[in-house]
Amino acid sequence: MSPVVQSHRDLIVWQQAVDLAVEVYKLTQSWPKDELYGLTSQSRRAATSVAANIAEGYGRENRGSYQQFLRIAQGSLKELETHLAIAHRIGIAREEAIASALEQSESIGKLLRLLIRKLSA
Repeated sequence: MSPVVQSHRDLIVWQQAVDLAVEVYKLTQSWPKDELYGLTSQSRRAATSVAANIAEGYGRENRGSYQQFLRIAQGSLKELETHLAIAHRIGIAREEAIASALEQSESIGKLLRLLIRKLSA
């Protein structure tokens, strides 16, 4: 029997999204200061947007709105993956440093797709 979801905080996908945001904040601390308002800020905003949109959608208590916010979370996830790829290509993030965040992102993306499908049924 699966646990009862009483809040967005009970959702594994939200918990993983928060973990990812924390990971991205730690990762970007070592990035150059001249990127503070560029890739650093954009990466952090995209990462926090994933968890925030999952929570906001859950709070809407309307299936259609919830699905739309989950899709926005998916978009933010892809935005984050792009920022990390760019950071790697321009040399401010080593591949080993972003590997964990990319793995977390992949897991969250799968969970988001499953949740959207479940809500569509």
